[in-house]
Amino acid sequence: MTSHETSPLSPREEGVTPQEQARRLRRAKKAATAAFLGGTLEYYDFFVYTTAASLVFSKIFFPAGDPVIAQIQAFATLGVAYMFRPIGAVVFGHLGDRIGRKNTLVLTLLLMGVATFLIGFLPDFPTSGYLAPVLLVLLRVLQGLSAGGETAGAASLTMEESPVGRRGFFPSFTMSGISGGIVLASLVFLPVAAMPQDQLLAWGWRIPFWLSLVVVVVAFVVRRRLEEPEVFEEKAQHQDLVRLPLAEMFRTHPKQFFQTVLMSFETVTNTFMQSFGLAYAVVVGIPATTMLWVSVLGNALAMFTQPLMAYFSDRIGRKPMFTTGVIGSGLMIFIYFWSISTQNIALVFVTSTVITAGTYAMSNAIYPAWFPELFNVRVRYSGVAIGLQIGILCAGFTPLLGEALRGAEKANWGPAAWIVAASSILAAAGAFWARETFRVPLRDLGAPVHHPQTSSINKLSV
Repeated sequence: MTSHETSPLSPREEGVTPQEQARRLRRAKKAATAAFLGGTLEYYDFFVYTTAASLVFSKIFFPAGDPVIAQIQAFATLGVAYMFRPIGAVVFGHLGDRIGRKNTLVLTLLLMGVATFLIGFLPDFPTSGYLAPVLLVLLRVLQGLSAGGETAGAASLTMEESPVGRRGFFPSFTMSGISGGIVLASLVFLPVAAMPQDQLLAWGWRIPFWLSLVVVVVAFVVRRRLEEPEVFEEKAQHQDLVRLPLAEMFRTHPKQFFQTVLMSFETVTNTFMQSFGLAYAVVVGIPATTMLWVSVLGNALAMFTQPLMAYFSDRIGRKPMFTTGVIGSGLMIFIYFWSISTQNIALVFVTSTVITAGTYAMSNAIYPAWFPELFNVRVRYSGVAIGLQIGILCAGFTPLLGEALRGAEKANWGPAAWIVAASSILAAAGAFWARETFRVPLRDLGAPVHHPQTSSINKLSV
């Protein structure tokens, strides 16, 4: 370990006045609030779409026929967004490293909110034929583009604004917002899912999409009041940004990029629980409303346990918390799917809560700080966004794979559990490989990036 890795304070941060500490704390709280609301919107939209894809879309956006084929088609639209997330990561990562975190995050927020709101107005298959799934996929693409830059930007901005020794705690509110979005979406969908089938398919499913407009307005007002992180503004004022952050990131941070990709496989756990788990539970006879309450309980608790896990990562390090979490989730998922297959409702609640608010929260709360800490400020948004979304791209299609491998056999949950377990092993491997960063001063994070005047690829355009 180098000397700056063992020192909790950098020279610039030692001896700051109480007034300066209070100012930094106010900025960190404001950034965390904006990250929380952005995460709430993103995963409200995600979970509303996932729930609708699991329960409704196979019946209204595709021709009648084999229900298994229709469900696979519905999950395929879920996966389409993940294909476009890396493109959104490239676009918004570039903007975030060139024009700033704040303005880029306002763009991602508006794109996600408008696309979700418009889904609620789409015609169904009996009305418009194949135009219906085409429009659905188009709006899902816009959601994917937005999501590609949202979490990475919110995490990077909040980490850069966080006080010394609390860089794990404040960014974790991005993940608490995601849990809040899932809780909010579940509560909205509960009365909708309990509607008579004809009303649900005719118009009931549209209500949660329309209600997303409320979250958009609140999050937009908060996000517009943010300031750019000072560490980024210093680079901008001295014309010390890079012209092509993506190219510079791959040149200077290839190792950190692949570490981020591997660790991003931890998201497979949540994706399977929220999509495949819900669809599988309905197949074996557990009511959809019961599974929505399962999700509400776990995610409501996770809103509080994730900041706690991040707090501990500021004390003992990112690596032990993250690896313990992903390994625990990979083991617990077998018990979770088995409890669904046996329709043991009490055990479903217990195992889901242990994973969502325990093992998954342990890894999920850490990455909003750890991933940005692996990169230099000048390529941070691009590195986190693209690395995260490449890993999440694989997660997006895993429910489709699990559903295809299950087929018509109700008891065949094994392939889904093994997919989650394998993903957890990949995430743990990335974590063991990555650098421990929780005590590294903010300005020493990441690999060196040359000044633009010393590298032709970095030369700023006029």
